[in-house]
Amino acid sequence: MTVQRQAFEKVLIANRGEIAVRILRALRELDKRGAVVYSDADRTALPVLLADEAYRIGPGPSIESYLRAEAIVELATRIGADAIHPGYGFLAENAGFAELCADAGIKFIGPPPAAMAAMGSKIESRRLMLAAGVPVVPGGDEALESLEAAATFAQELGYPVMLKASAGGGGKGMRKVRQPGELPAAYRAVRSEAAASFADDTVYLEKLVERPRHVEIQILADEHGKVVSLGERECSLQRRHQKVVEEAPSPAVDRDLRRRMGEAAVRVAGAVGYTNAGTVEFLLDSKGNFFFLEMNTRLQVEHPVTELVTGVDLVRAQIAIAEGEPLGSELENIEPRGHAIEVRLYAEDPYRDFAPSPGRIERLRLPEGPGVRNDCGVYEGDEVTILYDPLLAKLIVWGANRAQAMDRLGRALSELRIDGIRTTAPLFQRLLADEDFRHGRLDNGMLDRKMAAGELAPSLTAQRRELSAIGAVLEHLDQHGRQTAVSRSHGQRDRWREAGRREALRGRRWN
Repeated sequence: MTVQRQAFEKVLIANRGEIAVRILRALRELDKRGAVVYSDADRTALPVLLADEAYRIGPGPSIESYLRAEAIVELATRIGADAIHPGYGFLAENAGFAELCADAGIKFIGPPPAAMAAMGSKIESRRLMLAAGVPVVPGGDEALESLEAAATFAQELGYPVMLKASAGGGGKGMRKVRQPGELPAAYRAVRSEAAASFADDTVYLEKLVERPRHVEIQILADEHGKVVSLGERECSLQRRHQKVVEEAPSPAVDRDLRRRMGEAAVRVAGAVGYTNAGTVEFLLDSKGNFFFLEMNTRLQVEHPVTELVTGVDLVRAQIAIAEGEPLGSELENIEPRGHAIEVRLYAEDPYRDFAPSPGRIERLRLPEGPGVRNDCGVYEGDEVTILYDPLLAKLIVWGANRAQAMDRLGRALSELRIDGIRTTAPLFQRLLADEDFRHGRLDNGMLDRKMAAGELAPSLTAQRRELSAIGAVLEHLDQHGRQTAVSRSHGQRDRWREAGRREALRGRRWN
């Protein structure tokens, strides 16, 4: 295989927030120019302030800015960018966008369009995995064109089942169906949600795996045919199928299971001719059986935990692969060193059903010290808008083992200060006190169950602390107001006295 090598001088980042900052840092270390696009709502955002070049791409709504594929590619051509890094979200898994880049002679830092398209359809990816000998959840490999067809197949498969959108992702287009009477409403809801979210209402059925863990494998694949596994991440703590906490390695995976899952992930990549960084997601049942779930054809939000336990900079690896560099032997047979945990800091109130919390960040103090990493996309005084994903930052810690990592996370959270908006930080403090979390007894429905049962509600101590803090702030403001009034009064009297002295001096000079 002949691979053309090209050293990039300038890379355009087609994203925003903390991932744009993360990519800019990698480019700066590689002595490459980093350019960003920004919407009107992001004109003073952190990536704009840090980038070598920044270009307005449109109004605030993402459909008019960050999702304008043709405009972004045209901009990259105009400014002389060698490549585009899509980050995650927005256009990151859009095969059409990757094709536009190729047509314009711009390198897309990600997989080929054909690999993205193959993994974009859950039905097609199931067929490919079966052919490659990768275990999949028992279910159908055909689209269910009618409710009647769905009912017939569900009866054959046996309840409970999971109804899924073929083009789904991010927790959308999924419904559990435990008995026949629930199927009609679920079928209508999934098709409607799939059509609205993905412009494709194709659905299929799988057997429901009860209380599985969500364990994923990070892979790297170069353009010379080499694919390596960098081990697993535990991503079972989810809210409505959206990941909230991630860690590496998984408390449930031993060396043998890690090897088998890694080999399966490598086969997945090979089956579609995959290159660059990708993640193969599996469901792991209580007996240690794992089943292919999907492949994310991009960098993952939770990539830092893998970086901390392997020492591999995944963004730099992405850039090197896109430049045509081969993967080195040092990436083979990597075993995790220590333990890393990541928590996602969202601008949401976890105790008001995760209601959005837009507003100005009045104060921001990020934790520091041994084993603490902050991937942050905001700054003190920044305005958090409701237009985009509410992810503000990721707090990642590393420890020699899981116990130390949890202790370090607790210390880091105690140092964290974000005023002006609500965040998910209090939820993580409560999680650290939860016995199931501390002992690694996780599954992908655990967080939702505990939230519904009130097991992670803020403690009375925390509530008193918050009320005390509010009272202290009010007292400070009141005292400051009184001091200001007194100061103004004294200042006025002082000015009168000074005026009198000046008048007296003038009188002496006149005399």
